[in-house]
Amino acid sequence: MKQYSEVKNLPFGELRGISQKTIDIHWGKLYQGYVKKWQEIQDKLKTVDLSSANATFSELRELKVEQTFVANAVLLHEAYFDILGGNGNPEGEIVEAIKKDYDSFKNWVEHFKALGLASRGWVILAYDFNEGVLRNYIADSHNSFGIWGAAPIVVLDMYEHAYFIDFGSDKKAYIDAFFQNLNWQAIDKKYAKRKKNFKDNR
Repeated sequence: MKQYSEVKNLPFGELRGISQKTIDIHWGKLYQGYVKKWQEIQDKLKTVDLSSANATFSELRELKVEQTFVANAVLLHEAYFDILGGNGNPEGEIVEAIKKDYDSFKNWVEHFKALGLASRGWVILAYDFNEGVLRNYIADSHNSFGIWGAAPIVVLDMYEHAYFIDFGSDKKAYIDAFFQNLNWQAIDKKYAKRKKNFKDNR
């Protein structure tokens, strides 16, 4: 599978509290639209005039900036959908790792949920390969605030399209529904993969 240019199937059926209408728009239109835009940008980069490159404005600069926006839009949406469809019950080695890095699982949940209210775009529990620890981050747009060498594990979409149809402006209710639908087996597999990558590349 090509990472950015092929649509990834949903790993779940119905969700609790998050309607099929929301998913149809979110996955069926928005996410798939980003996948299409990725290929469009790649095609334009093949013929862009390199001699016109300029830091104030140029087609090359604009295409490269939007390339990061679209690539992260695809990656983060896939990471978000990948971990939904579960019963919300925490399990696996990931739980102990969270306790280790956040003193308790409860502390991490409170911190993650608070970041959901503080973020304008994304909340991300990532494995930081630089130190081998788990850290919560936020991103106000797809290509903002990224940490080089950190890989997403738990990803929460806080853009309005993810919750407004079902919850209006009640972000707290949406975040609670997100946690109720988490697939911790999928999350634990993702964590194990990140941890192995860290150990293999030390």
